[in-house]
Amino acid sequence: MSASHLVQIILPKETGSGEPVSQEWFEGLLKELTEKFGGATSFVRAPGQGLWRSGGETERDNIAVIEVMTERLVPEYWRSLRETLEADLRQEEIVIRAQEIIQL
Repeated sequence: MSASHLVQIILPKETGSGEPVSQEWFEGLLKELTEKFGGATSFVRAPGQGLWRSGGETERDNIAVIEVMTERLVPEYWRSLRETLEADLRQEEIVIRAQEIIQL
C-alpha cells in the first residue's frame, strides 16, 4: 500500500489590506485543486479563528482551510502555489502543510 498525504492550505478570509476575500475566489481555487487532484474539501463558510503574538500585541485572523489528498507530494508545486497565494492575498506568509495519511 502506497502512502498518501493530506495537504492543508490555511488562508485568511481578508487580504493583507483588510478587504474580504470573495466566496468566488475561494470557489475558483477549490475548482483548480479539484481539477488537478481529483477532489478538494473547503472549510470556508464556517471560518476558524487564528491568534498569534506580534510584538506585544495579539493579532487575530478569520481563516479558511482547504484540504487536498494526494498520493504524490510535489513540494515545488506547493511552494509555487504558496507564493502565488501570498501575492494574490497580499500576505507575508500563507501556511501550506502536509501530513502522511495512515488509513485505519
